[in-house]
Amino acid sequence: MAASSQRKKKTPSAKRTPARTSGNPAKRPVVEAGPVTVSDWIGAARLRTLPLAIAPVVIGTGAARSTGPEFHWVIALACLAVAVLLQIGVNFTNDYSDGIRGTDAHRVGPARLTASGRVAPRTVLVIGLVFFALAALVGLAIVVRTGQWWMLAVGAACIVAAWFYTGGKRPYGYYGLGEVFVFVFFGLVATLGTTWVQAFELPQQAWLGAIAAGLFACAVLLANNLRDIDQDREVGKRTLTVLIGRRATQVLFTLFVLAPFAIAVFLALLFPIAWLSLLALLAGLPAILIVWTYRQPKELVTALALTSLTALLYAGALFWAFVG
Repeated sequence: MAASSQRKKKTPSAKRTPARTSGNPAKRPVVEAGPVTVSDWIGAARLRTLPLAIAPVVIGTGAARSTGPEFHWVIALACLAVAVLLQIGVNFTNDYSDGIRGTDAHRVGPARLTASGRVAPRTVLVIGLVFFALAALVGLAIVVRTGQWWMLAVGAACIVAAWFYTGGKRPYGYYGLGEVFVFVFFGLVATLGTTWVQAFELPQQAWLGAIAAGLFACAVLLANNLRDIDQDREVGKRTLTVLIGRRATQVLFTLFVLAPFAIAVFLALLFPIAWLSLLALLAGLPAILIVWTYRQPKELVTALALTSLTALLYAGALFWAFVG
Protein backbone atom coordinates (compact mmCIF):
# COMPACT_ATOMS: atom_id res chain seq x y z
CA MET A 1 0.00 0.00 0.00
CA ALA A 2 2.77 2.42 0.97
CA ALA A 3 4.68 1.64 -2.20
CA SER A 4 1.51 2.08 -4.24
CA SER A 5 0.83 5.47 -2.67
CA GLN A 6 4.35 6.57 -3.43
CA ARG A 7 3.96 5.55 -7.05
CA LYS A 8 0.77 7.60 -7.40
CA LYS A 9 2.23 10.68 -5.78
CA LYS A 10 3.41 13.23 -8.31
CA THR A 11 6.46 15.27 -7.62
CA PRO A 12 6.69 18.96 -8.63
CA SER A 13 9.51 18.11 -11.02
CA ALA A 14 7.15 15.98 -13.09
CA LYS A 15 5.07 19.01 -14.05
CA ARG A 16 6.10 20.58 -17.32
CA THR A 17 5.28 24.01 -18.66
CA PRO A 18 5.24 24.72 -22.39
CA ALA A 19 8.07 26.82 -23.71
CA ARG A 20 7.07 30.33 -24.65
CA THR A 21 8.20 32.11 -27.75
CA SER A 22 7.78 35.65 -28.89
CA GLY A 23 4.78 36.38 -31.14
CA ASN A 24 7.04 38.64 -33.19
CA PRO A 25 9.20 36.69 -35.66
CA ALA A 26 11.64 39.58 -35.74
CA LYS A 27 12.49 38.82 -32.09
CA ARG A 28 12.97 35.09 -32.59
CA PRO A 29 15.92 33.27 -34.10
CA VAL A 30 15.42 31.80 -37.55
CA VAL A 31 13.90 28.32 -37.18
CA GLU A 32 15.92 25.47 -38.62
CA ALA A 33 13.14 23.78 -40.60
CA GLY A 34 15.20 22.73 -43.56
CA PRO A 35 16.68 24.93 -46.28
CA VAL A 36 14.46 27.49 -47.96
CA THR A 37 13.89 26.35 -51.51
CA VAL A 38 13.18 28.17 -54.75
CA SER A 39 9.60 26.94 -54.39
CA ASP A 40 9.33 28.75 -51.06
CA TRP A 41 10.44 32.03 -52.61
CA ILE A 42 8.06 31.58 -55.54
CA GLY A 43 5.27 30.90 -53.08
CA ALA A 44 6.10 34.08 -51.18
CA ALA A 45 5.81 36.03 -54.45
CA ARG A 46 2.17 34.82 -54.58
CA LEU A 47 2.03 34.24 -58.32
CA ARG A 48 -1.72 33.64 -58.18
CA THR A 49 -2.14 37.38 -57.62
CA LEU A 50 -0.16 38.40 -60.72
CA PRO A 51 -3.21 38.32 -63.05
CA LEU A 52 -4.45 41.33 -61.08
CA ALA A 53 -1.33 43.20 -62.20
CA ILE A 54 -1.49 41.95 -65.77
CA ALA A 55 -5.20 42.55 -66.42
CA PRO A 56 -5.23 46.37 -66.16
CA VAL A 57 -2.19 46.65 -68.44
CA VAL A 58 -3.86 44.42 -71.04
CA ILE A 59 -7.07 46.47 -70.87
CA GLY A 60 -5.21 49.78 -70.90
CA THR A 61 -3.08 48.76 -73.87
CA GLY A 62 -6.15 47.65 -75.79
CA ALA A 63 -7.90 50.95 -75.03
CA ALA A 64 -4.84 52.86 -76.25
CA ARG A 65 -4.69 50.81 -79.43
CA SER A 66 -8.38 51.53 -80.08
CA THR A 67 -7.56 55.23 -80.50
CA GLY A 68 -5.18 54.75 -83.44
CA PRO A 69 -3.37 52.25 -85.65
CA GLU A 70 0.01 52.41 -83.88
CA PHE A 71 0.88 49.81 -81.26
CA HIS A 72 3.53 50.93 -78.75
CA TRP A 73 4.60 47.43 -77.74
CA VAL A 74 7.83 48.50 -75.98
CA ILE A 75 5.98 50.90 -73.68
CA ALA A 76 3.25 48.30 -73.17
CA LEU A 77 5.81 45.70 -72.05
CA ALA A 78 7.44 48.28 -69.78
CA CYS A 79 4.05 49.02 -68.19
CA LEU A 80 3.58 45.29 -67.68
CA ALA A 81 6.98 45.03 -66.02
CA VAL A 82 6.19 47.90 -63.65
CA ALA A 83 2.85 46.34 -62.68
CA VAL A 84 4.28 42.86 -62.06
CA LEU A 85 7.33 44.15 -60.16
CA LEU A 86 5.14 46.31 -57.93
CA GLN A 87 2.80 43.40 -57.26
CA ILE A 88 5.65 41.11 -56.24
CA GLY A 89 7.15 43.89 -54.13
CA VAL A 90 3.81 44.36 -52.36
CA ASN A 91 3.60 40.64 -51.68
CA PHE A 92 7.06 40.48 -50.10
CA THR A 93 6.62 43.63 -48.01
CA ASN A 94 3.23 42.35 -46.86
CA ASP A 95 4.94 39.11 -45.85
CA TYR A 96 7.40 41.17 -43.82
CA SER A 97 4.92 43.61 -42.25
CA ASP A 98 2.26 41.04 -41.34
CA GLY A 99 4.94 38.66 -40.14
CA ILE A 100 6.60 41.00 -37.65
CA ARG A 101 3.16 41.99 -36.29
CA GLY A 102 2.23 38.35 -35.74
CA THR A 103 -0.77 38.66 -38.07
CA ASP A 104 0.30 35.64 -40.13
CA ALA A 105 1.09 33.42 -37.13
CA HIS A 106 -2.08 31.33 -37.54
CA ARG A 107 -3.11 32.05 -41.11
CA VAL A 108 -5.06 29.53 -43.19
CA GLY A 109 -3.27 29.92 -46.53
CA PRO A 110 0.30 28.97 -47.44
CA ALA A 111 2.87 29.75 -44.75
CA ARG A 112 4.73 33.04 -45.12
CA LEU A 113 8.51 33.36 -44.96
CA THR A 114 8.60 35.84 -42.09
CA ALA A 115 5.87 34.30 -39.95
CA SER A 116 7.36 30.81 -40.30
CA GLY A 117 10.70 32.06 -38.98
CA ARG A 118 12.53 30.34 -41.81
CA VAL A 119 13.90 33.58 -43.26
CA ALA A 120 15.15 36.63 -41.39
CA PRO A 121 12.54 39.42 -41.58
CA ARG A 122 15.11 41.92 -42.84
CA THR A 123 15.93 39.66 -45.77
CA VAL A 124 12.26 39.52 -46.82
CA LEU A 125 12.00 43.30 -46.48
CA VAL A 126 15.12 43.91 -48.59
CA ILE A 127 13.81 41.68 -51.37
CA GLY A 128 10.50 43.54 -51.39
CA LEU A 129 12.32 46.88 -51.60
CA VAL A 130 14.48 45.58 -54.45
CA PHE A 131 11.35 44.83 -56.47
CA PHE A 132 10.05 48.33 -55.70
CA ALA A 133 13.36 49.78 -56.90
CA LEU A 134 13.23 47.78 -60.13
CA ALA A 135 9.66 48.96 -60.74
CA ALA A 136 10.79 52.53 -60.15
CA LEU A 137 13.64 52.20 -62.66
CA VAL A 138 11.38 50.82 -65.38
CA GLY A 139 8.81 53.50 -64.59
CA LEU A 140 11.50 56.16 -64.90
CA ALA A 141 12.41 54.78 -68.32
CA ILE A 142 8.76 55.13 -69.39
CA VAL A 143 8.69 58.73 -68.16
CA VAL A 144 11.89 59.58 -70.03
CA ARG A 145 10.62 57.91 -73.20
CA THR A 146 7.22 59.65 -73.13
CA GLY A 147 8.27 62.96 -71.57
CA GLN A 148 5.42 62.74 -69.06
CA TRP A 149 7.46 63.90 -66.07
CA TRP A 150 4.42 64.52 -63.90
CA MET A 151 3.93 60.77 -63.81
CA LEU A 152 6.91 60.50 -61.48
CA ALA A 153 4.52 61.65 -58.75
CA VAL A 154 2.06 58.92 -59.75
CA GLY A 155 4.77 56.30 -59.56
CA ALA A 156 5.89 57.53 -56.15
CA ALA A 157 2.28 57.41 -54.92
CA CYS A 158 2.02 53.80 -56.11
CA ILE A 159 5.09 52.76 -54.11
CA VAL A 160 3.96 54.67 -51.02
CA ALA A 161 0.51 53.08 -51.22
CA ALA A 162 2.08 49.65 -51.69
CA TRP A 163 4.19 50.03 -48.55
CA PHE A 164 1.53 51.48 -46.26
CA TYR A 165 -1.01 48.79 -47.15
CA THR A 166 0.36 46.73 -44.26
CA GLY A 167 3.54 48.69 -43.42
CA GLY A 168 4.12 51.63 -41.11
CA LYS A 169 2.53 52.38 -37.75
CA ARG A 170 -1.02 52.75 -39.07
CA PRO A 171 -1.37 50.61 -42.21
CA TYR A 172 -4.60 51.40 -44.05
CA GLY A 173 -5.17 47.70 -44.77
CA TYR A 174 -5.78 47.25 -41.03
CA TYR A 175 -8.54 49.88 -40.98
CA GLY A 176 -10.96 48.72 -43.67
CA LEU A 177 -9.47 50.82 -46.48
CA GLY A 178 -7.73 48.09 -48.44
CA GLU A 179 -10.44 47.79 -51.07
CA VAL A 180 -10.49 51.55 -51.68
CA PHE A 181 -6.78 51.73 -52.43
CA VAL A 182 -6.81 48.48 -54.41
CA PHE A 183 -9.60 49.86 -56.62
CA VAL A 184 -7.72 53.12 -57.17
CA PHE A 185 -4.26 51.71 -57.85
CA PHE A 186 -4.97 48.25 -59.35
CA GLY A 187 -7.90 49.58 -61.33
CA LEU A 188 -7.86 53.26 -62.21
CA VAL A 189 -4.17 54.14 -61.96
CA ALA A 190 -2.82 50.96 -63.58
CA THR A 191 -5.28 50.93 -66.49
CA LEU A 192 -5.50 54.64 -67.20
CA GLY A 193 -1.77 55.12 -66.73
CA THR A 194 -1.08 52.38 -69.28
CA THR A 195 -3.46 53.99 -71.77
CA TRP A 196 -2.11 57.49 -71.25
CA VAL A 197 1.57 56.73 -71.83
CA GLN A 198 0.68 55.04 -75.13
CA ALA A 199 -2.11 57.24 -76.50
CA PHE A 200 -1.91 60.52 -74.48
CA GLU A 201 -5.68 60.43 -74.11
CA LEU A 202 -8.21 58.59 -71.99
CA PRO A 203 -11.17 57.34 -74.04
CA GLN A 204 -14.39 56.13 -72.49
CA GLN A 205 -13.43 52.48 -72.91
CA ALA A 206 -10.28 53.02 -70.85
CA TRP A 207 -12.32 54.38 -67.92
CA LEU A 208 -14.86 51.56 -68.07
CA GLY A 209 -12.12 48.95 -68.34
CA ALA A 210 -10.31 50.53 -65.39
CA ILE A 211 -13.43 50.27 -63.24
CA ALA A 212 -13.84 46.61 -64.19
CA ALA A 213 -10.20 45.81 -63.38
CA GLY A 214 -10.51 47.56 -60.03
CA LEU A 215 -13.65 45.61 -59.12
CA PHE A 216 -11.98 42.29 -59.86
CA ALA A 217 -9.00 43.27 -57.70
CA CYS A 218 -11.35 44.20 -54.85
CA ALA A 219 -13.15 40.86 -55.23
CA VAL A 220 -9.87 38.97 -54.85
CA LEU A 221 -9.02 40.96 -51.73
CA LEU A 222 -12.46 40.19 -50.27
CA ALA A 223 -11.99 36.46 -50.88
CA ASN A 224 -8.57 36.63 -49.24
CA ASN A 225 -9.88 38.51 -46.19
CA LEU A 226 -12.94 36.25 -45.89
CA ARG A 227 -10.56 33.30 -45.64
CA ASP A 228 -8.65 35.01 -42.81
CA ILE A 229 -11.59 36.68 -41.05
CA ASP A 230 -11.26 34.76 -37.77
CA GLN A 231 -7.50 35.23 -37.54
CA ASP A 232 -7.77 38.91 -38.45
CA ARG A 233 -10.36 39.49 -35.72
CA GLU A 234 -8.11 37.79 -33.19
CA VAL A 235 -5.09 39.96 -33.97
CA GLY A 236 -7.05 43.20 -34.36
CA LYS A 237 -6.71 43.54 -38.13
CA ARG A 238 -9.90 45.40 -39.03
CA THR A 239 -10.32 44.61 -42.71
CA LEU A 240 -13.55 45.54 -44.48
CA THR A 241 -14.59 41.89 -44.14
CA VAL A 242 -14.09 42.01 -40.37
CA LEU A 243 -16.09 45.25 -40.17
CA ILE A 244 -19.11 44.14 -42.24
CA GLY A 245 -19.13 40.39 -41.53
CA ARG A 246 -19.31 37.24 -43.64
CA ARG A 247 -22.73 37.63 -45.23
CA ALA A 248 -22.20 41.22 -46.38
CA THR A 249 -18.78 40.22 -47.71
CA GLN A 250 -20.33 37.42 -49.75
CA VAL A 251 -22.88 39.83 -51.22
CA LEU A 252 -20.21 42.42 -52.00
CA PHE A 253 -17.93 39.81 -53.56
CA THR A 254 -20.76 38.72 -55.85
CA LEU A 255 -21.44 42.30 -56.94
CA PHE A 256 -17.75 42.97 -57.58
CA VAL A 257 -17.43 39.86 -59.79
CA LEU A 258 -20.63 40.41 -61.77
CA ALA A 259 -20.54 44.21 -62.24
CA PRO A 260 -17.66 44.08 -64.78
CA PHE A 261 -19.83 41.92 -67.02
CA ALA A 262 -22.54 44.57 -67.00
CA ILE A 263 -19.83 46.97 -68.16
CA ALA A 264 -18.85 44.50 -70.88
CA VAL A 265 -22.43 44.33 -72.14
CA PHE A 266 -22.38 48.12 -72.55
CA LEU A 267 -18.98 48.03 -74.26
CA ALA A 268 -20.27 45.37 -76.63
CA LEU A 269 -22.57 47.99 -78.13
CA LEU A 270 -19.45 49.80 -79.35
CA PHE A 271 -17.03 46.86 -79.63
CA PRO A 272 -19.06 43.73 -80.53
CA ILE A 273 -16.27 41.27 -79.69
CA ALA A 274 -16.60 42.36 -76.05
CA TRP A 275 -19.44 39.85 -75.81
CA LEU A 276 -16.73 37.19 -75.59
CA SER A 277 -15.79 38.50 -72.16
CA LEU A 278 -18.92 36.75 -70.86
CA LEU A 279 -17.03 33.48 -71.29
CA ALA A 280 -14.95 34.52 -68.29
CA LEU A 281 -18.04 33.75 -66.21
CA LEU A 282 -17.03 30.10 -66.58
CA ALA A 283 -14.40 30.90 -63.95
CA GLY A 284 -16.25 33.70 -62.15
CA LEU A 285 -19.47 31.82 -61.34
CA PRO A 286 -17.67 28.88 -59.65
CA ALA A 287 -15.75 31.42 -57.57
CA ILE A 288 -19.03 32.97 -56.43
CA LEU A 289 -20.44 29.53 -55.65
CA ILE A 290 -17.43 28.66 -53.50
CA VAL A 291 -17.65 31.94 -51.58
CA TRP A 292 -21.29 31.23 -50.73
CA THR A 293 -20.98 27.52 -49.92
CA TYR A 294 -17.48 27.02 -48.49
CA ARG A 295 -17.10 24.98 -45.32
CA GLN A 296 -13.38 25.31 -44.73
CA PRO A 297 -11.49 28.62 -45.13
CA LYS A 298 -8.87 26.91 -47.31
CA GLU A 299 -11.54 26.43 -49.99
CA LEU A 300 -11.44 30.19 -50.54
CA VAL A 301 -7.91 29.88 -51.91
CA THR A 302 -9.52 28.27 -54.96
CA ALA A 303 -12.08 31.08 -55.17
CA LEU A 304 -9.25 33.61 -55.05
CA ALA A 305 -7.39 31.87 -57.90
CA LEU A 306 -10.57 31.57 -59.99
CA THR A 307 -11.34 35.27 -59.53
CA SER A 308 -7.84 36.21 -60.66
CA LEU A 309 -8.27 33.98 -63.70
CA THR A 310 -11.64 35.63 -64.40
CA ALA A 311 -9.96 39.04 -64.41
CA LEU A 312 -7.29 37.88 -66.86
CA LEU A 313 -9.77 36.21 -69.24
CA TYR A 314 -11.98 39.29 -69.12
CA ALA A 315 -9.03 41.57 -69.88
CA GLY A 316 -7.98 39.41 -72.81
CA ALA A 317 -11.47 39.58 -74.31
CA LEU A 318 -11.61 43.37 -73.97
CA PHE A 319 -8.16 43.71 -75.55
CA TRP A 320 -9.34 41.67 -78.52
CA ALA A 321 -12.50 43.76 -78.75
CA PHE A 322 -10.59 47.05 -78.63
CA VAL A 323 -7.98 46.14 -81.24
CA GLY A 324 -10.24 44.06 -83.49
